[in-house]
Amino acid sequence: MANLDDLNYKSLTEMGTDEAIEMLRQIRLSRRIPVKKVTLGRGSKKKPKDVTQISANQAEELLKILTGG
Repeated sequence: MANLDDLNYKSLTEMGTDEAIEMLRQIRLSRRIPVKKVTLGRGSKKKPKDVTQISANQAEELLKILTGG
């Protein structure tokens, strides 16, 4: 049966002070940074309405808006 000695990790008591502090800093830093998940852009959800016919009144209003008067 496996035990902790089989993992070949160096104990904090076996490390030097600077080495132990650096390892603890790396562990804390890795816990603070969230893992970024890649999301695929699906485009806009709203689709423009397909207008095939407009009335004469709507065309006149649209022309006034576009020409500014």
